[in-house]
Amino acid sequence: MNLTRLFPLACLAVLGLASCSKNSDTSKLEVRMTDAPGDFHQVVLDVRQIEVHLKEEQAKDGWKNLSFTPQTLNILEYVNGKSALLVKQDFAPGDLKEIRLVLGPDSYVIGRDDQRYDLKTPSGQTSGVKLKLDKTTLRDGETYQLLLDFDVAKSVVERGTWRPGNDRKERYLLKPVVRVITQEVRGGLSGTVAPAAARPQVLAIRSTILGPDTVSTSADASGAFQMGALPAGTYRVEFFPSTTAPTGQPAYRNVTRTGVVVTNDNVTNMGSIPLN
Repeated sequence: MNLTRLFPLACLAVLGLASCSKNSDTSKLEVRMTDAPGDFHQVVLDVRQIEVHLKEEQAKDGWKNLSFTPQTLNILEYVNGKSALLVKQDFAPGDLKEIRLVLGPDSYVIGRDDQRYDLKTPSGQTSGVKLKLDKTTLRDGETYQLLLDFDVAKSVVERGTWRPGNDRKERYLLKPVVRVITQEVRGGLSGTVAPAAARPQVLAIRSTILGPDTVSTSADASGAFQMGALPAGTYRVEFFPSTTAPTGQPAYRNVTRTGVVVTNDNVTNMGSIPLN
């Protein structure tokens, strides 16, 4: 995925898929959102507008609105290889410099205590959450997909001054952390865990010159997990059970697999991973 950007508010990814088109001077642009999970029942984003900045654009400051219908998204529904399609439209070939999300005032989380807490992102509601794109060129006849990989665990931050009994609206801040992935990134990981009841969080960690690059997901109710849009490389994959084993059964344990190789255009199947 790989250009990694942390934003002053708080995983987005980019995949390139070639497709045929009979129209000259026309490409297609898709914008999707997926999620790295966090410790909440729901994380709902109020997305009002999506824009891209064109390097050669002569219009006002270079920003162009995309054909997007304002909506709220519970991004925890889009894990384990799932993604929400936000934009799909014809687009003139050329370079893209940035993508920007403008958020409304109605973002919120439902915590593990089943309470609703408002999420405030002042800069995201005014100037927008800006995500830099590197070497992003739409070419004639291609479909280009921007996958916004939102990292919930890093993006939703509890106020240091919050105490139980305070106004629930003031507990959390939204400081989006989003991963951006270059066009050539098309690797993946998959596998299953046993027992499925352990429901682990799964981390894939790759060392880079900028530091560790970490992607996360969670195994589903059947024990399956999948990660897409991974850069080629060698990974350390860690499994952290989110539940405890029933009385009388072997305890669930954390498991680490090293030397897991990911290559472009392939999904590396890790097979079955025992967690007890």
